[in-house]
Amino acid sequence: MNVLIAGAGPTGLTLGIELARRGIAVRVIDKATEFFDGSRGDGLQPRTLEVFEDLGVLDEVLKQGRSVPLMKIHLSGQLVDERRMAEPVEPTADIPYPNAWMLGQSRTEKILRDKLAEYGVQVELDTAIVGFSQTTDVVTAELSTGETVTADYLVGADGGKSFVRKQLGIAFEGTTDESIRMLLGDVAADGLDHEVGYWFAAKDNPMSGIAMTPLSGGDQFQFGAPLDGEDADTSIEGLQALVDNYAGPGTAKLRDLTWSTVWRPNVRLAEKFRVGRVFIAGDAAHVHPPTGGQGLNTGVQDAYNLGWKLADGREEVLATYETERRTNAARVLGISEDLMQKHVDGDESALERGENTRQLDVSYRDLADTRPLTSGDRAPDAPVVDAEGNKVRLFELFRGPHETLLRFSPTTPSTHPHAVEITSPEAFAIYHAQPGDEILIRPDGYLA
Repeated sequence: MNVLIAGAGPTGLTLGIELARRGIAVRVIDKATEFFDGSRGDGLQPRTLEVFEDLGVLDEVLKQGRSVPLMKIHLSGQLVDERRMAEPVEPTADIPYPNAWMLGQSRTEKILRDKLAEYGVQVELDTAIVGFSQTTDVVTAELSTGETVTADYLVGADGGKSFVRKQLGIAFEGTTDESIRMLLGDVAADGLDHEVGYWFAAKDNPMSGIAMTPLSGGDQFQFGAPLDGEDADTSIEGLQALVDNYAGPGTAKLRDLTWSTVWRPNVRLAEKFRVGRVFIAGDAAHVHPPTGGQGLNTGVQDAYNLGWKLADGREEVLATYETERRTNAARVLGISEDLMQKHVDGDESALERGENTRQLDVSYRDLADTRPLTSGDRAPDAPVVDAEGNKVRLFELFRGPHETLLRFSPTTPSTHPHAVEITSPEAFAIYHAQPGDEILIRPDGYLA
């Protein structure tokens, strides 16, 4: 089998790793001429951290990133409050990574590219897909380099303006709010403490201001500032004027602006995630406002869901991708939209993050047509003792491209290649299991 992936963002890279570690021939192409250097999606949710542990990149993600910073709220030049988007939570046996983690998207992508390279796969830049056709057996794609590629499957992870989605004729339903415009990017700021974040606004309009959030691995901040009028000055001088307006002249001297863009709220969901042998994932299938930090995370988990199903290859398994992930994307878009509306309405609770943004509650339990997977909730972590008597975690035993059969105090042997005998009382309690129970864990960490 071979798979062509269009798009080398977090979604395409995650899918590439998922396939390559299963020994499947994969190519990851991207139309960009160079790798993006900027933060963009910088919030990694707890469920994504669990995915990254399985992929073998979590240690590097934790090393290069940082915890969610304390935000200092300044109104009309006065420090009035200090808060976090979410208060830190202690890890538990079933949830080892309960808190979001901050890492600029380009750094996340570099870590994923390095892991993909360990499997002998290099991202091919300056290589766009310019056309494709398919039969019941194969996809034939034309590349901008003049090459024609034949693949078993094509996956469009090529962003919100996805060529693959458009060529498939899939409707991208939703809205773009042209009345709201923000300037986003990365910049260093002399005069600000890089260990904390800042919100600068006026007392009479506290929810309209500029955010400065520290980025790990240097002295830059990610900024977000509202724009008025039709013209947008994306230069450092234009941004300095915004900082002076909201924070006060002399509060911060900006330098080293590495990227900036004008953002508009865009909320869209593809009508379908698949046509024949061609799939879409990530921003190609759904785009989110940044509120709630859901976009990148949802795309990574699209790829994590799709990878093992492509490797399996059975039609009844492949058919569950759209049902499971489109249903989840619709739910997550609702969360992001709700937070965005709170921002527009001036509701300060929009600055807080609830349990539903951690993506630990994603479940496929009630999706009737996901059979034969009979899918359920996320499989929690738990402490157990392995066959050699060593104390380990279930997540360590789940790690790798395989399903796992949990057997709670079994009395008969098993021929399953990845059967785990469970005797730990804590694991029994976490899984609400009884002696003799068997629970199958899918390769993507969901109960089957």
